[in-house]
Amino acid sequence: MKDENFLKANNARSLWHPMTAPADSHKSPPVIVTEGHGVRIRDIDGHETVDAVGGLWNVNLGYSAQPVKDAIAAQLNRLPYYSTFRGTSNDQVIELAEELRTFFEPDGLTRAFFTSGGSDSVETALRLARQYHKIRGDGGRVKYLSLKKGYHGTHTGGASVNGNANFRTMYEPLLPGCYHIPAPYTYRNPFGESDPAKLAQLCLQALEDEIAFQGAGTIAAFIMEPILGAGGVIPPHPSFMPAVEKICRKNGILLIADEVITAFGRTGAWTGSRLWGVKPDFACTAKAITNAYFPFGAVMISEGVADVFEKDDTGKAAIGHGYTYSGHPVGAAAALATLSETKRLNVKDNAAARGTELFKGVQALMAKYDCIGDVRGGYGLMTAIEMVSDRATKAAPAKADPGKVQAAAYRAGAMVRVSGPNIILSPPLILTSEDVQVIIAALDAGFAAL
Repeated sequence: MKDENFLKANNARSLWHPMTAPADSHKSPPVIVTEGHGVRIRDIDGHETVDAVGGLWNVNLGYSAQPVKDAIAAQLNRLPYYSTFRGTSNDQVIELAEELRTFFEPDGLTRAFFTSGGSDSVETALRLARQYHKIRGDGGRVKYLSLKKGYHGTHTGGASVNGNANFRTMYEPLLPGCYHIPAPYTYRNPFGESDPAKLAQLCLQALEDEIAFQGAGTIAAFIMEPILGAGGVIPPHPSFMPAVEKICRKNGILLIADEVITAFGRTGAWTGSRLWGVKPDFACTAKAITNAYFPFGAVMISEGVADVFEKDDTGKAAIGHGYTYSGHPVGAAAALATLSETKRLNVKDNAAARGTELFKGVQALMAKYDCIGDVRGGYGLMTAIEMVSDRATKAAPAKADPGKVQAAAYRAGAMVRVSGPNIILSPPLILTSEDVQVIIAALDAGFAAL
């Protein structure tokens, strides 16, 4: 490895980072992470912190999940790659599909289409939704509905259904036929409604109104995260997603659950759909499916959708979509080992318990610091702190303030993530109570530094 002076000097010379302006990497050099173990990371200067970001919502089992590493190494030695395009398959991907069928069966999802990651999974679900309707002779259903504040990756289709201008404006025009419904975001919404149950009803009315306006027969699918993640951890009222499902069923619209963040225990339930008692037509997964150790994803498909594809004899069900790395045998081996460890450790229960502790700890910080306007979470290890400059007006914080909190918290022992005015917390699901206290203390130091 090159020495630390070389790495620090050259980070931004030849490398552009995602989700930032290239010039920013020169002005504010990033933390260079060189080691990880358990729930902790260590930077190039030897400073160690609890990783309260969990990589990027995806290192659910931490950095020392040896069975996953062993499975990857063994598969690299045995079969490092082969395609799953028409005519070939591999043993690992067949076994994984069967394991995922069992895992997702309570959600009504029984088939898997493998991808390289979350954005790929969203793109796949959007495309298959249109194809489903065409197979059935309902080719006019081409539009998509989604939520403002929702995040669905960065491919053109995913960006089109994204509900955040940051991922849209500089890339427009995007896919036509994508329409957005107000999110059940109690802190800020166009209705001025702070009661979660009433807000849910208002958003549902807006959904029904949009369907009536567009014409139900023109809409292919509605896509939503069971808990909105990158948009600032926005849990809907428990009535919301079940009602969305009913509206979709009534109007012949497919429901796509974007579970890239929420699947595999993050919410304190095995899936976000299961948390709310919903059975979607598709579920997009990635991230924690391999504990982040290998780029991999899967779209899980319902029996009803599968039936339409598998019984077609017209040729319309031939899937003209896929990725070079769909069903990669090393990724499949990693996913098998990860799924086994995820269930063995029963991480959903620990996520629920530690998530409650973290949420309460952050609520206590809100009582202490006026720059905290809102705290959201309460479902597993998904928590957000929304900063403001004035609580009464909910005015946005000074642009630099969230970054100042992040930097001070990092020095005090916890890596947290900034997303607009929000401090996002999504630590590994193997977190201990002691780790929670480290995160809270570090955030306390972060806010005190303002």
